[in-house]
Amino acid sequence: MAASAEQPIAAPRRGEFRAQSERVEKLAGKLDQAGDPEVRAAALELVQSVVELHGAALQRLIDKCLETAEGERVLDFALQDGLVASMFLLHSLHPDDIQTRVVRGLEAVRPYLKSHGGDCELVSVRDGIVRLKLHGTCGSCPSSSLTLKNAVEEALYEAAPDILEIVAENAPAEPSHASNLVVLK
Repeated sequence: MAASAEQPIAAPRRGEFRAQSERVEKLAGKLDQAGDPEVRAAALELVQSVVELHGAALQRLIDKCLETAEGERVLDFALQDGLVASMFLLHSLHPDDIQTRVVRGLEAVRPYLKSHGGDCELVSVRDGIVRLKLHGTCGSCPSSSLTLKNAVEEALYEAAPDILEIVAENAPAEPSHASNLVVLK
């Protein structure tokens, strides 16, 4: 069904994938608690079949896009949309690995950090855990954890919703003997 001039396609909202995923999980939980085991099994099989069907359709779409340079550009453009990228991740079809997506998220938030006299360095990404080092004002001020939570965390989870944990170490302005780890969940 094509969108008409009178009914433009609505832009996805921030966090839309996460909100919808939580809704799906709640509904799946209700199905799991259904009294009749046959009804429960059939409902869960239906959901799994729909997910597999969507994944197969997305794979065909990607394959078609990759046949031409214009299709590749369209695919790259589509992946800039958080909801589309999240759907590709859900089906293990996203072309970029988690580290590439984390770097992209940091690049997006870096101007904000620099405007507050700080910066952020990626130390590692392993097993879904992102380790960062905060520099400048963001690494030494008491509100650095708030800056991290509100800006860096949002940018990283938007770029890579499959992150399990973000661990940030504040880079000391001068040598320090204490550990300055902040764990976000």
